[in-house]
Amino acid sequence: MFIDVAKIYIKAGDGGDGAVAFHREKYVAAGGPDGGDGGRGGNIVFIADNNTNTLMDFRYKRKYVAENGENGGKNKCSGANAKDLTIKVPLGTLIKDANSGLIIKDMSDGQDFIAAKGGRGGWGNQHFATPTRQIPRFAKPGEPGEERTVRLELKLIADVGLVGFPNVGKSTFLSVVSSAKPKIANYHFTTLVPNLGVVHAYEDKDFVLADIPGLIEGASEGVGLGTSFLRHVDRCRLIIHVVDISASEGRDPISDFESINSELKKHSQRLASLPQIVVGNKADIAYDTDMIEKFKAYVTALGYPFFLISAASQEGIKEVIAKTVKMLDELPETLVYEPEMSINEQPAKKDSRDFSVNVHDGIYYVEAEWLPKIMSGINYNDYESMNYFQRVLRNSGIIDRLEQMGIKEGDTVSIYDFEFDFMK
Repeated sequence: MFIDVAKIYIKAGDGGDGAVAFHREKYVAAGGPDGGDGGRGGNIVFIADNNTNTLMDFRYKRKYVAENGENGGKNKCSGANAKDLTIKVPLGTLIKDANSGLIIKDMSDGQDFIAAKGGRGGWGNQHFATPTRQIPRFAKPGEPGEERTVRLELKLIADVGLVGFPNVGKSTFLSVVSSAKPKIANYHFTTLVPNLGVVHAYEDKDFVLADIPGLIEGASEGVGLGTSFLRHVDRCRLIIHVVDISASEGRDPISDFESINSELKKHSQRLASLPQIVVGNKADIAYDTDMIEKFKAYVTALGYPFFLISAASQEGIKEVIAKTVKMLDELPETLVYEPEMSINEQPAKKDSRDFSVNVHDGIYYVEAEWLPKIMSGINYNDYESMNYFQRVLRNSGIIDRLEQMGIKEGDTVSIYDFEFDFMK
């Protein structure tokens, strides 16, 4: 099954906690703090894979969580860093922010991309020893890993896109000029998924050709297969527009040509502006020479090169390929989308010591986003650790705010799960 869109949740590993430990060795009195640091959490790394062309792997698995770093140990032993979690995606996949839809990374350059960084490990108590605090009984916890929900959107990388109404011979053309084996039958919508083929034009001239299904009049409004596959033409540098010149189904080639171009324009102005080679197929069963000449005059007047071919008998195929190679040599390289947002840039931060204090039933409730992280490293049974916590509350302005609100000695202060009686 061809899947080209998926939404997944990714979370990098948390950093390991720093250790609280003290040196213990025979004949060594009053060993100092020697708690080791925690290890780094694993990153979430996307890897472009040339061997896949679908996002099928993400249909059932939508949550990817990397391992946490190991906690620090005694004897100043640091915890091990966690392994990165790698996620393989097809070459050409766009990684977008699920909420804003902005592009984070275009996986077309073949480079690995860290989409979520693992948290740094916390410091062990060896770092908190000072001349006045020689027995620190607290350490820093590890930082949490980054997490986000991303939308994966596959845009196949092809130099040339085949467009046209169903049953005009696009799949036959692809099978003749490349080694691709698309499904071919004489009915509409034989092609239900994009098909790729590599065309070996000359010894050193290769290009990728994509047969794009689903285009009929009204596709932009959801008729037929809609425009769900048009994203795979977005990167193309050139379009080969195939028209049934035989009118075997009673269709008008000019009307069909205009309808397809109209749908391309509705989907993307860039697509509508791409250079085109117009190919009149099924020439071997075309008997209305007046209609052929009329259509040729129409497209050439618009500035498009025109070729009359029969994909079934391979008549005129070489001329089309030669013209394609010549035009590709003069066109810019395949489109690579620039990032629209950077996950590496830190957003503008509010004051790192922002907090709120509210009073309910005589209890003073303190809330601050930065407090839980500090509290997780506090040893509430240790005098020096509590002194450190008290200095944090004082320096951040929380104590002053409580006093401004009229707190009295003995009143209860609640900071998340920790409650204590206020003492001046």
